[in-house]
Amino acid sequence: MDGMLSQDEINSLLNGMGTDGGADAGGDSGADAADANNGGSAGGVDESLLTEVEKDALGEVANISMGSSATTLFSLVNQKVNITTPQVSLHTWDTLAGGFERPCVFVQIQYKVGLDGTDIMVLKEHDVKVITDLMMGGDGTNTDGELGELHLSAISEAMNQMMGAAATSLSTMLGKMVDISPPEASLIDLTEFGDPADIAEFLTGTFAVVTFRMQIGDDLVDSTIMQLYPIDFAKELQNLFVTPDQSTDQSQPPEVEPAPAPQMAAPPPQQQMAPPPQQMAPPPMGYAMPPQGYGMPMGYGMPQNVNVQPAAFQSFSSDINPMQPQENIDLIKDVPLEVTVELGRTHKTINEILDFAPGTIIELEKIAGEPVDVLVNGKHVAKGEVVVIEESFGVRVTEIIK
Repeated sequence: MDGMLSQDEINSLLNGMGTDGGADAGGDSGADAADANNGGSAGGVDESLLTEVEKDALGEVANISMGSSATTLFSLVNQKVNITTPQVSLHTWDTLAGGFERPCVFVQIQYKVGLDGTDIMVLKEHDVKVITDLMMGGDGTNTDGELGELHLSAISEAMNQMMGAAATSLSTMLGKMVDISPPEASLIDLTEFGDPADIAEFLTGTFAVVTFRMQIGDDLVDSTIMQLYPIDFAKELQNLFVTPDQSTDQSQPPEVEPAPAPQMAAPPPQQQMAPPPQQMAPPPMGYAMPPQGYGMPMGYGMPQNVNVQPAAFQSFSSDINPMQPQENIDLIKDVPLEVTVELGRTHKTINEILDFAPGTIIELEKIAGEPVDVLVNGKHVAKGEVVVIEESFGVRVTEIIK
């Protein structure tokens, strides 16, 4: 059918290759490619919207930003993070959505100071689960279950820290203050989503896509993340990156008249010094008494009586792990966790379970009066005893599991 891309052509576009083929992939739709930004044919990408120079500049801006973001992500997950050099390409919603089969997470980032625009970070569902598990102290393997509010809250906080660091790098690079609003994360299935304008208006036309390869740990994550930029915002970043601030004409610096050579002032005539009285006590050892009546400012040329002490350094604490900064716990204190109290367990065969009926008594593998287990997100963290608070059960913690 006219206007549709094959899977190979879609993969080629997502990998930043075959930009010439992208314009002709629709067969007879090549004539409509120029109208893609105005709602042209499905898959039509107007490659003339960004020049190669503008793509290179946008890629360099993204590379500098993600370098700072990788450092911040390392401090959050306590795993080595590697984000490779980006690739820049142009897409429409049809060419982008066709390359995804599973839901992914869209994180919208709004610039509020220094820049006026919005970009969107796209991460895969599995990558978000790994990052969330690492932020909560796991080993990154607890990725079962559906992606819920806990994951979205954690990835929003992670992206807030990462893009905040990227904004600081942009401030240094552009020479002006750059700040962002708190990012908003949402789970979207690109294969079933309807109107892209519900996410962002610029997704209805042609937009710039910056693709990175992200690696976390040895084998926890080896995936692709993307940043989506409106064309106007991409051009603004390119102009600020290439063109310096020209509030003052830096090409012709103002002429500065040479300063006159300093004149050496003649020293004042030395006055006749009266001999000190015989009853004056001698000066302390190591301190030279200045001559009286000499016209030099106080302290000039006179040795100072300085109390010199050896330098003292604070010793390193043996209980601090340099790979796990203690202050980072403040970043996730608001993340909700699921607390479960386990009375006991037992093992039954399928035949025995099929015999269950109302009134059946199940014997647990725990002695009466033995402390119950307290689990947080499935991890055993404490032991306690069951208490009754008014009409509700509670648990009094008696032991913390290390």
